[in-house]
Amino acid sequence: MSPAKVARAALPAFAAVALAVFTVASATGALVEVNNLVLRADGDFQPKLLPRRSHAPIEFQGRVDISARDGGKPSALKQALIDFDRDGRLNVAGLPTCTPETIANAGTEEARGICKGAIVGEGEVRALVTLEGREVPASSPLTLFNGPRLEGKPTVVLHARTTVPAIQTYAIVVPIEKRRGYFRYRARLDVPPIAAGLGAITHIDVDIGRRYRAGGKARSYVSARCSDNILRTHGRFTFADTTVIDGSVEKYCRSN
Repeated sequence: MSPAKVARAALPAFAAVALAVFTVASATGALVEVNNLVLRADGDFQPKLLPRRSHAPIEFQGRVDISARDGGKPSALKQALIDFDRDGRLNVAGLPTCTPETIANAGTEEARGICKGAIVGEGEVRALVTLEGREVPASSPLTLFNGPRLEGKPTVVLHARTTVPAIQTYAIVVPIEKRRGYFRYRARLDVPPIAAGLGAITHIDVDIGRRYRAGGKARSYVSARCSDNILRTHGRFTFADTTVIDGSVEKYCRSN
C-alpha cells in the first residue's frame, strides 16, 4: 500500500477522535492536521433550549477554515459531505425556490434581489489564488437559496462572485438527501474549480435560518428538538491531493 493510501485509510478514525475531543475541550471548535493540511471546523445553533419531543425553529451556524502547514496555498477542496443530526428537520413547504440559471450572471445584491423570497442563509467564502507566482486572496459574500427539487429531493443553491483574477460567478446546486441513523440529512457540495483551477478555498462560514408563512401557518426552514442533549454535525472533506478528513462536531442542548 502506498504512503498516500495509508494516510487516507487511517485518517477517518483519527479525525473522528480528534474532532470529538476538541469539540468538548475547546470553545473555538475542532482542529485536525493531516499532511500539509490544517482544517478547523465549528458549528452552533440558537436557541439552546429546545423541546424534547416536538420541533422548534432554530438558526444554525457553520464555519470551516482550511490552511497549509507550510504557509502556502492548501490543496483544493473538491467535495464536502455534511450530515445533520437526526433531531433536526428541514421544511421547504410553501417556500419560494431560486434556479441557478436565474442568478448565474448576477452579482450578490442583484441575486438577492431576484430571489429574495428564497434566501435561507448568508455567509462568506474566501480563497487563495496563485497569480504570477504569488498567492492572492479572494473573497465573496455567500448566499444560500432554496433551490428546486432534484429527483424529488430538496436542494440549496450557493451563490458567490469573485473578481480575482477576473469576475467569475458561481451558482452551485447542493442536493440534500434524507438518511437514516444518527444523521437525518446529507448535503453534498461538489466544489467547481476556483479561478480556473488556480484557487483553493480557505474559509467558508454560513448562517442558516428562515422563518416564513405558507398556507396560513408559521414555518421555519430549519427546526430541531433535544431528545438526547446533543446535536451533531458530521463532515467529510475530500481534497485534490486525495486527503480525506472525516469527523463530527457535537454541541449540547437543553430540553424543556
